[in-house]
Amino acid sequence: MKLPYWLMLAAAAIAGSRAQAPEGATAPGAQPDPAATLRYIHGAWDTLTRSATDCHSLVDIKVTTNPVLYIPAEMPIPKDALDAGQKCHVKIAALPRRIGKIADVRPEELPAEGLLYLPYPYVVPGGRFNEMYGWDSYFIVLGLEADHREALAKDMVDNFFFEIENYGGVLNANRTYYLTRSQPPFFTSMVRAVYENPASFPSTPAGREEAHAWLEQAYTLAEKDYSTWVRPEHLAGTTTLARYYDFGNGPVPEMADDSTYYPDVIRWMVAHPRETGAGYLVKGSEHPAGEDAGRLAQTSCDVRTSRVCERAWADGYRLSREFYKSDRAMRESGFDPSFRWGPFAEATVNFAPVCLNSLLYRYERDLEHLAHLLGKVEDARRWDRRATARDAAMQRYLWDAKEGVFADYDFVHARRSGYAYISSLYPLWAGVATREEARQMVAKLNLFERPGGLSMSNFNSGMQWDEPFGWAPTNWIAIDGLELTGFRDDARRIARNFDTTIDNGFAADGTIVEKYNVVARSAQVQVSTGYKVNQVGFGWTNSIYLKLKQLLGEPIGSGQNQGSDRLNI
Repeated sequence: MKLPYWLMLAAAAIAGSRAQAPEGATAPGAQPDPAATLRYIHGAWDTLTRSATDCHSLVDIKVTTNPVLYIPAEMPIPKDALDAGQKCHVKIAALPRRIGKIADVRPEELPAEGLLYLPYPYVVPGGRFNEMYGWDSYFIVLGLEADHREALAKDMVDNFFFEIENYGGVLNANRTYYLTRSQPPFFTSMVRAVYENPASFPSTPAGREEAHAWLEQAYTLAEKDYSTWVRPEHLAGTTTLARYYDFGNGPVPEMADDSTYYPDVIRWMVAHPRETGAGYLVKGSEHPAGEDAGRLAQTSCDVRTSRVCERAWADGYRLSREFYKSDRAMRESGFDPSFRWGPFAEATVNFAPVCLNSLLYRYERDLEHLAHLLGKVEDARRWDRRATARDAAMQRYLWDAKEGVFADYDFVHARRSGYAYISSLYPLWAGVATREEARQMVAKLNLFERPGGLSMSNFNSGMQWDEPFGWAPTNWIAIDGLELTGFRDDARRIARNFDTTIDNGFAADGTIVEKYNVVARSAQVQVSTGYKVNQVGFGWTNSIYLKLKQLLGEPIGSGQNQGSDRLNI
């Protein structure tokens, strides 16, 4: 039987998502060799690069529908989109109306899931993540800058310009089922990474004019993206701080390829009634119809419109509407899943998180800085007031003087979380922590420090964003934060250990992956529920390996064979 063209593309994308090591890099089972790891990384950017003209970009193994390429409403179909439609045998469709803010168009309004058009090439994480992601892209941009791929780094930020202008803000990623949520806000950090690199624009009077115009546009769009995080739904009660929030309802469509996740959550909750909050389970039949289906649409999710909802049943129960709101918010946080905000993050929407508010503080300080560069004095004062107010609120609600840590604040129950999590180190990177707070925080590094780097938490829940797993982005934020606050010995020790873990994994498997077991110092991970496969590629791991090498003062070479190994932070 002949396979549909899109299914053949999917098979090719899955095979192509493993960034192939250049010839002679290493063979699995070899001794760890940083030079081999570097050769792999230098060759991986092209393997992980996508564009609207690349048929592999359209493939989405997370859902089961034929690919569709969506363009903004009222926009003439770009030639490269038309070419892709013909070459890749996919439908080109316009969104139903112009989008001013995230969730102005909802996924359920569209006849099929699809890719949102972006005009420039971009780097994807790898594996099942075959689109341009919000927070992944910041770390990927850092790696591209380090590897002298400045043009591709700028292309990615220019794609975010397009995304903010046409899809309402920086999205979780450029798929239609992400139209209702963002991801951790790193946009201004990406802008600065590009703008502050002299290689991003020609060193001529015309190039300087181009850079200034680009920064003006970036500033305007950053203000729009920032507005996402101060919408009423994103406010954490009366704290003036922010929370994660997805404007959609019910289970997420991108879990269509994991039919066991939501049933596994139900089974765990049924087996552990004392460990989960009340109200997250709803009695319901496996195949509801009529009035029963209508009731569940209000209390749980709508089996009549969502295949994922239909399958989200086990042991006579379904998950509540409230659980799904937090499940979606958890995915906006990027930490999906962990037990940080309760089992399977069941209470995410009840918390003002340290990570999000640290990032928004840095966003506000970045906008203050950009406003000064552009001569917008009153704007700069306004951003200074906002950052100062957020700093005060973080000190009031998130700083635990007794424990010497920043902790997430449960504004529903008016208490700080006692869950030790690596995000407590974000204030070092963001510039929130005072010198004395930083000293107390560093004294608690043993909560997370393991032989192979920093673990996400000190509790093994079986989830991928908990102990014993270490991830490149959170290791980088912690290490860079330690470096910036003067704890250089700690930063370098952890940097060396994490890069060694990546070298160990590459020597064993011949690839680089999204997460590592930092207790065992290997890429061998076992996740009990959720994303059980260690995705390969892998964009942000490649990048942070390079950045840590630079921080340690070690040469990294270059995928472009140009320039020096300068540090671009």
